[in-house]
Amino acid sequence: MPEDLAGIVTEAVADSAAEWDLAGEIPVDLLRGLGGKGLLCPEVETGFGGLGLTGRECGRLTAHVGSLCSSLRSVMTSQGMGAWTIRRLGDRAQREQYLRRLTDGELVAVAFSEPDAGSDLSAMSTGIGEDGDSLVVDGVKTWITASAYADLVVVFGRYGDGGAAVIVPATAPGVRIDPVPAPLGCRAAGHATVTLDAVRVPRENLLGAAGNSLAMLTTIALTYGRLSVAWGCVGILRACLDAATEHARSREQAGVPIARHQLVARHLADLYVAERTATLVCEDASRCWDAGSPDQVSRAVLAKYVASRAAAQGAARAVQVLASAAAREGGVVARAYRDAKLMEIIEGSTEICQLVLADRAMGVGR
Repeated sequence: MPEDLAGIVTEAVADSAAEWDLAGEIPVDLLRGLGGKGLLCPEVETGFGGLGLTGRECGRLTAHVGSLCSSLRSVMTSQGMGAWTIRRLGDRAQREQYLRRLTDGELVAVAFSEPDAGSDLSAMSTGIGEDGDSLVVDGVKTWITASAYADLVVVFGRYGDGGAAVIVPATAPGVRIDPVPAPLGCRAAGHATVTLDAVRVPRENLLGAAGNSLAMLTTIALTYGRLSVAWGCVGILRACLDAATEHARSREQAGVPIARHQLVARHLADLYVAERTATLVCEDASRCWDAGSPDQVSRAVLAKYVASRAAAQGAARAVQVLASAAAREGGVVARAYRDAKLMEIIEGSTEICQLVLADRAMGVGR
């Protein structure tokens, strides 16, 4: 990861992450500024105004962002998923138009989940129909990250006997975006409910051919999202490890730093092991991604499973080490504790990941 990119993000965040968390909002001008530098979807090719980072480079940058602010990292994941979906499904004209808009500072959200279709996306009921030269989109999408900031929403839904993804302007008639009030974690990530009431868009807003497998379409975007979330969890672990070790060096009990007490040292060791393990699993998944390996889907699931569990457990250990010092609203570890728990739910819950990995284990065992 180029050092100057990490420095740009560090300077942009500065000491504001706690303020954003408490306010439940990141300044949209800041998001547009980072987006205009290509930092929110850094894998986009330079020919479309992006940075052209590899998957591993993008992952390392994502981990750095995650160590600073999980809400910002969530917006970055959303932007990256949207760009990746357009890159994979869009034709040349769509890539030229929309990727350039995303690298010029416009923001995108990706809408999968619905009130009755979370882990089971096959239950998706949002419909995409035809009416002359237009497409008509009807449905309700819930917990859509970054949609409160979005200029565009990539909506997945049913199209005939299959599925489709369509680009919907957030300001189109019939679109209503209602922010989720006071979410548990990633409070400034712009989570919202997106209601689509007979929204009409031009037919050319359809990404790829109509009637593709809905499972195939969602897997394309989810694989990117899972790997991005996994790297974000590495960032959470690094922030927790830094906070816990700093506190353990300076806080004394019984006349010695608490790091010298064996039960505290155990927490620090486990945090270090968790960060190293999550990093190595993410590095492996990113190597598969960059190589175009057929294992990239399962490796992304594995990385997301390992890293999200490690982040949730590691954040809890950091809280234990800092004790009352961790209980301050908006503090690094307090934010990490809340944010990390959500990482075990989004982009495929821990339980869904376990089912996918069990199927993979059965296939490997044959």
